[in-house]
Amino acid sequence: MLAPHAGAQPPDLIVTNARIYTVDQNRPVVDAMAIRDGRIVATGPALLITAMKGANTQVLDLEGKTVIPGMIDAHVHLMGLGEGLRTVDLRGSTSYDEVIARVVERAKTTPPGQWILGRAWDQNDWADTRFPTHEKLSAAVPNHPVFLVRVDGHATLANAAAMKAAGLTAAAKDPFGGQIVRDARNSPTGVLVDRAQGLVARAIPDASRDELRAAAIAATQEMNRWGLTSVHDAGVGREAIDVYEEVAREGKFSVRDYVMIANDDSTIAHYLRRGPQANLYEGRLWIKAIKISADGALGSRGAALLEPYSDDPRNSGLALVPPGRVKQVSTLALRNGFQVNVHAIGDRANRTVLDEFEAALKEVPTPDHRFRVEHAQIIHPDDIPRFALLGVIPSMQASHQTSDMYWAGNRLGQQRLLGAYAWRSLLNSGVVIPNGSDLPVEKTNPLISFHAAISRQDDNNWPAGGWFPEQRMTREEALKSMTIWAAWSAFMEKEVGSLEAGKYADFVVLDQDIMRVPPELVLQTRVLSTWLGGKPVYRHDTAVAHD
Repeated sequence: MLAPHAGAQPPDLIVTNARIYTVDQNRPVVDAMAIRDGRIVATGPALLITAMKGANTQVLDLEGKTVIPGMIDAHVHLMGLGEGLRTVDLRGSTSYDEVIARVVERAKTTPPGQWILGRAWDQNDWADTRFPTHEKLSAAVPNHPVFLVRVDGHATLANAAAMKAAGLTAAAKDPFGGQIVRDARNSPTGVLVDRAQGLVARAIPDASRDELRAAAIAATQEMNRWGLTSVHDAGVGREAIDVYEEVAREGKFSVRDYVMIANDDSTIAHYLRRGPQANLYEGRLWIKAIKISADGALGSRGAALLEPYSDDPRNSGLALVPPGRVKQVSTLALRNGFQVNVHAIGDRANRTVLDEFEAALKEVPTPDHRFRVEHAQIIHPDDIPRFALLGVIPSMQASHQTSDMYWAGNRLGQQRLLGAYAWRSLLNSGVVIPNGSDLPVEKTNPLISFHAAISRQDDNNWPAGGWFPEQRMTREEALKSMTIWAAWSAFMEKEVGSLEAGKYADFVVLDQDIMRVPPELVLQTRVLSTWLGGKPVYRHDTAVAHD
């Protein structure tokens, strides 16, 4: 803490009369903090901090409310969230008929011939858990191409008009890393898994620059509403990054975005030439990581497994990149100061990624590389200790466990569940876990993952006692996973992740204390305000700074 002294420049803002969880191990809980020029200058007792007040200092009296550091979502798709706010929301649909009904409603206000896009259907939530086929959708919406992305983003349902627009017929071959699901006559059913989605997606008209700008701004505002101030943005292309930079320069980008660039050679070459970028536009953008996807998702049976799926014995999932690609990119990244973050869900994909990381690190030894495995959902027990041994970070999403637990046993069998969503096993091995949502795959609210991490229960507090409860995090670990651990996993720990002198004044005011209320009440917590660099970017309550 910085003590006030004669001649010290007074703060712009003092936050006081609060229970402030700083995530600073030297001073974990205080009741006041002082902010100047967007950064924290002191934390500590209210009596000492308020003594720093100057003639123009604003004081935010929170009347005993809870403050935590601005929450960090360590795995998002920012543009996907923004664009998803304009598409048909299929989350929570309980049947294929309900999906069709929602699309029919959108078709009523969409000119014929225009594409209708939707997201977040999940056949695992329906009575019939088989993949749907396009015929009912095509009959209900014949005059619009329809492209509906599954909740995990790794499968899509297209109607007949969409397949016709893309020229997809029974003669089409499965692309590498993808599958065209077919019926008994070999005709496409409309479901396209992983890389096969591109066979139809390529026919969708590109969004305009104005649409991309609007999507980016809308996404950041939605994130602020839920207390997010920083995100790690997975698999972003050059056009989207250009938009981010444009709106950030204009002061309209209200999160700190750690960008993982997309895995294509031209994009990688462009940003390697530019070099790693940090703290751009008053800390709004970091561009110094590369994202690769090694396999698909468990829900669509594209996650690459060492042994076949228990409920699909002829299928072991899909590898989305050829052997050696992870090592090739990792070696290049190490030589240029970039981080590599690889999506791996299945145990085969996780093992392959660890093997190729290990090979790259032998070729280019780099002590502080902070390579990451994104998701790390199903890990063979032999591979769990390898994360710590190699210095690899498992970047996980606690809410995936609570979304998948209803059917994960069917996919994997009971034995493989012992290495699934294994947070405690990984933590005990000596790693930290940055927590996220994979939004828009999961809901934006980061407290869903906090609640899942401490309870292993869904938002209805099911099952009693938690699902494999021995893998729970403590509350302190869960808070760190969405603050300082997430910051560290992106080389941002000197700027964000805790409320300490010198760091950005990013914080969230909550209406109850998530560190002390019963777990079943955590999801009733409301974000009252979100602050980025000492300025409010979202307000719900009447807590307004005064002179």
